Amino acid sequence: MCGIAGYIDWETTKQAQDNTIQRMGLTLICRGPDADGTWSDGPVAFAHRRLIVIDPVGGTQPMVRHVLGHTYAITYNGELYNMNELREELELCGHTFESRSDTELLLLSYIQWGPQCVEKLNGIFAFGIWSEADQTLFLARDRLGVKPLFYTERDHLFVFGSELKALLAHPSVPSEVDLEGLAELLLIGPARTPGHAVFKGIKELRPGYSLLYSQSGMTLTQYWHLESHEHEDDLETTASTVRQLLRDAVSRQLVSDVPVVTFLSGGLDSSAVSALASEEFAASSRGPLHTYSVDFANMDEYFEANAFQTGRDTPWARRVSEYLGTVHHEIVFDTPELIDHLTRPLAARDLPGMADIDISLYLFCREIKKDATVALSGEAADEVFGGYPWFHREDALQADTFPWSLQLQERVRLLSPDFLAKLNPKDYVGDRYHDALAEIPRLQGEERSEARLREISYLNLTRFLPTLLERKDRMSMATGLEVRVPFCDHRLVEYVWNIPWSMKRFDGNAKGILRKAILGTLPDDVVYRRKSPYPSTANPEYLVAVRTWIEEILDDKTQPIHALINESAVRDLIQSSYHKLDHRPWFGQIMAIPQMFDYLIQINTWLKDYDVHLTW
Repeated sequence: MCGIAGYIDWETTKQAQDNTIQRMGLTLICRGPDADGTWSDGPVAFAHRRLIVIDPVGGTQPMVRHVLGHTYAITYNGELYNMNELREELELCGHTFESRSDTELLLLSYIQWGPQCVEKLNGIFAFGIWSEADQTLFLARDRLGVKPLFYTERDHLFVFGSELKALLAHPSVPSEVDLEGLAELLLIGPARTPGHAVFKGIKELRPGYSLLYSQSGMTLTQYWHLESHEHEDDLETTASTVRQLLRDAVSRQLVSDVPVVTFLSGGLDSSAVSALASEEFAASSRGPLHTYSVDFANMDEYFEANAFQTGRDTPWARRVSEYLGTVHHEIVFDTPELIDHLTRPLAARDLPGMADIDISLYLFCREIKKDATVALSGEAADEVFGGYPWFHREDALQADTFPWSLQLQERVRLLSPDFLAKLNPKDYVGDRYHDALAEIPRLQGEERSEARLREISYLNLTRFLPTLLERKDRMSMATGLEVRVPFCDHRLVEYVWNIPWSMKRFDGNAKGILRKAILGTLPDDVVYRRKSPYPSTANPEYLVAVRTWIEEILDDKTQPIHALINESAVRDLIQSSYHKLDHRPWFGQIMAIPQMFDYLIQINTWLKDYDVHLTW
């Protein structure tokens, strides 16, 4: 797991090329603290930062291979989980190997099969391959978008990288944001439109897409998409298949030459992953599995259950750990530590993010990194199996908008009248929503209620899930920790996509088919525990700190956020916060008051730190 960057400039000089690619690579040190490298040839230059997981010696990058007189080079971020199958198939094609690394497997796969190689890959990846003979650059991103990849094309220049900061390090890529970028940041969030990167002229390669670039132009290809068809398996077969697919995904993702641990909240998803990982550890005599949970100080005093966070995780994580026999680690943070790191996630995301849950995840990953390099997470199960409250609420099902945009007006009222005069928020969000609906692979003859739940599932898989995967990638890689996500195995996603809702909600329970699939692996009360999202701090000191900070920003008329907000409305929100403490996390509909203050602080810091030039 690493950071990659590169560019093609058909008019560059060698000295300028070397200086620029070095700068771009330096921005990604956190993603790859173990090794670095650059490579250039003619118009192309690659940079790589490496986090060593497999084959410390043989996996050095950028990797160059010479085959039949032609030169190929790769810079790659990711992990392949079907290495053995790929190696056997390539050997049958006559290839020999110089290493045990998946980097070499990927490069030889491209040499053998060209752009179609991505169809053979099981893994998480973002990579660039230069073919000297064809003078082409091939980029690809994994099916669900676990690993990030951004690019921009400008006249004779093409630039790409794992993170926005790598592209912005190129002298020809300005830090500009136009009206549409602001709309994605201020209106669509937390789930941006696929492909949008906020900065003007920069795009994100969409999940399941590849890109071929040459001097004659650029071609985008969608190599993977969901397909709808009738589900023919009965209930028992379906549950058995889900269990088999998840077990295989966990087993494949435990492969590593460095220590592997799991996140464990005590919820259904992380508990299932931890249980299957623990079984695999026992079967392979790897010793006890180490598990990690996160909590906040003084939660006994401040926590109040609500519709979204029904209970605390800590007692459940302990119960699951004791049941599985794992070595459990409880990471506890206090409010001052969160405040001290309030804007640290911004430097990892390059964009404002998800407030305190970003901060705590960053700190959580930083603690885990002291003991391990790889962790498995239960992320994506709610999107895949339909676990969120909005899958089960009539207001969300009946609304003609994204489930997380039901209270858009709460955010709109905080925005500058000048901004709103240039863009109708309801129309913009509505257009993006209907664009998404137009993509959905329909099932002919499907009942209306089933079709609507298929729509909600698609919106979650293609809009909301990428936001959470982005968060998980940036916060973990900012600490040099690789987090793998078994529920994003494309085989599992494809299978569950077509399971009818009545079966997904077996026995009247959210994610009922998943619960049935793992019965006997965990205690029954854990299997049937109601969903509780990633915890958010309930300490009123957090509200006081962010409120004070935003008041200071408002009092300073030189702060750049004044161009984007309605100061009067923000001050009204500040006043209301003195009388009403709202700790509901962003997971619900829109941010609670403390998280909204945090988000505004991040926007102001982002405008300054990234020297953002607004072109609207």
